[in-house]
Amino acid sequence: MSLKHAEDLLQSHFGFSSFRLGQRQIVESILNGHHTLGIMPTGGGKSICYQIPALMLPGVTIVISPLISLMKDQVDGLQQIGIPATFINSSLTSQEIHQRIQETVDGKYKLLYLAPERIDSEHFQGIFERLPVYLVTIDEAHCISQWGHDFRPSYRSMVQKIRQLPRKPIIASLTATATPAVKEDIAHLLGISDHHIFTSKLQRANLSFSVQHEVDKATFIESYLRSHPGQTGIIYCSTRKDVEKIHEFLVHKGFSAAAYHAGLSDQDRIRAQEQFSYDQIQTIVATNAFGMGIDKSNVRFVIHFNLPKNLESYYQEAGRAGRDGDESECILLYSPEDIQTPRFLIQQSELPPDLKKLEFHKLQEMKNYCYTQQCLQKTIVQYFGDDHDFSCGKCSNCLQLDQERTEIDATVDAQKIFSCIKRMKERFGLTTVVKVLRGSNSKRLLQWKLDQLSTYGIMKDKSEKEILALSQWLAAEGYIAIVLSDQSRPLATLTAKAVEVLKGERRVTYQQRSVLESLPTTSKINELFEELRLVRRTLSEQEQLPPYMIFQDSTLKEMSRKLPVDSHSFLQITGVGEKKYQKYGDAFIQVIRTYVENHQLQPVHELSTTPTTNDKEPSHLTTFHMYEEGKSIEEIAEVRSLHRATIEDHLFRCGMEGFAINWDLFIPKEYEALIIQKIEALGAHKLRPLKEELPDEVDYMAIKAVIAKRELVTSN
Repeated sequence: MSLKHAEDLLQSHFGFSSFRLGQRQIVESILNGHHTLGIMPTGGGKSICYQIPALMLPGVTIVISPLISLMKDQVDGLQQIGIPATFINSSLTSQEIHQRIQETVDGKYKLLYLAPERIDSEHFQGIFERLPVYLVTIDEAHCISQWGHDFRPSYRSMVQKIRQLPRKPIIASLTATATPAVKEDIAHLLGISDHHIFTSKLQRANLSFSVQHEVDKATFIESYLRSHPGQTGIIYCSTRKDVEKIHEFLVHKGFSAAAYHAGLSDQDRIRAQEQFSYDQIQTIVATNAFGMGIDKSNVRFVIHFNLPKNLESYYQEAGRAGRDGDESECILLYSPEDIQTPRFLIQQSELPPDLKKLEFHKLQEMKNYCYTQQCLQKTIVQYFGDDHDFSCGKCSNCLQLDQERTEIDATVDAQKIFSCIKRMKERFGLTTVVKVLRGSNSKRLLQWKLDQLSTYGIMKDKSEKEILALSQWLAAEGYIAIVLSDQSRPLATLTAKAVEVLKGERRVTYQQRSVLESLPTTSKINELFEELRLVRRTLSEQEQLPPYMIFQDSTLKEMSRKLPVDSHSFLQITGVGEKKYQKYGDAFIQVIRTYVENHQLQPVHELSTTPTTNDKEPSHLTTFHMYEEGKSIEEIAEVRSLHRATIEDHLFRCGMEGFAINWDLFIPKEYEALIIQKIEALGAHKLRPLKEELPDEVDYMAIKAVIAKRELVTSN
């Protein structure tokens, strides 16, 4: 089984000419018969990693999927592109289940989607022995691990049943959210060697992350929606009450919105989900029960109304934005009191003490994310074990780099806070520490004789809010660790970094934040794109399918740029396979031809072989095309309103993807060998240590260029 055959199937069924970064290795590992673990970001194309092997391997592939709606969407999508697939779940009658099993035995289907409970069932165990199962795929594999954010016992218990299948099938496990501990747990349970664990870079270049501190949340949402008309998005709330409140608020303000939570009837939830999938509403307000079963590609924003309980949940939910690769926003509305409810739930839970402490640690990491001043996306991917040093250039923290900022030396104040924690013997939470520093007359403080400490009242010149904000920032930066006591109380403790500050061996500085509002982004409306959307809407109603299952927005945008007016050029569009061309091609080509004639245009391939720039293509390619035209990094940054570091990262990413980059423009020849020497000595995970070891003339751009060039050479 060759990769050439796999790429042919990729083109004919899915309309993609080549695998994305990370997909090829996973597909190759599976086809070679190895148990495989793939960790890829949401929207990174995990499904293709098992769907292509399923077409090439004999027999049937079983796909373990957690949600009914996810199964149905996946199967509908596969059937649309000519791949025989079906599902079995509780929505079917026993007669329908029996029929589908028999059809699978008879070889009608290549993929069979099941819930994990089915695998664990004694009744189904006998049925499985009749099926020619050569590959079992475990989607959302983090559910296997007790260290994961969504552990499900049914996932863990089914593993032994899979191992007992007569043909000893290949096991492919895939997830978007696995910390190092979760990855290790999955690999151990499934018997996957390190050589067959593939982790793609989790950075999502098209996502802009931001944290909005203590804003009027409802007013912010209203303002955001008004400045982004026509855009589709999800607003996540942690409680049903908040979902209902925000939904009613938006409807009252005239917005097209629906509510979704577990308290609604099945009929109401299905209606809301279909309205969202079919573009009949723009915004859905939901609890985290929504989204896992949705493969909608053109979600332009995800707003979190409350603090999620961990970074795994947050990145999974926020990652539902921009799955088509277009620029999208992920916004977290943060208020300090948001942490109280999830903390209380952890404290009152009946989890074993070690798991309770783990959940509390995850919540604290989520809170730290709200206070850090480093790149937000970098903070997230580092949490998942990716030490790649980068700045996204577009999150709310990176954008602060373009603002006037003042460096504040907070060493003395930090020493006061650390000294107070130490004198309180690290047995209290930050709230109590702040009260001592302020010199509060609280009865409890006096009872505990904390007013007798030398640090009592030494920061009375500052407000509690100021001291608490600084303390929380110190926690986010790793000076203070918040741990859970045996009595489930949060305690502030000092790290080694804090001890260095107390000894006078380290300074503490931070950047004075300026108020950064979320500015509305505007883009010129593409007339042809809107016409193609209307064609898609009509077809989706006729076929009773969500619009994105006809063609994704990114495919329509490419059509509107390249103007394909015949079968050959239409089949060159990314996302157009032979099956979809046969079903829908004529309808779209007819509209494109009319548009071309009315506006006296020519298809792109007739004009020039030189790539054209367009704000609808992936952002890094737009940068590359401007670079090809001879524009400098400074000029590109100014025209595109992006930070210089972002433009550099775009160009190096293009180099990694095989585009022609003249590395000599970025790497001073006289220093390249020295930079390589330092990388080999110190590693490439952090840029600052490298910069400090190199001459002043060597800037960060040169270091990043050498790292990218070396990775390219290594990968080839």
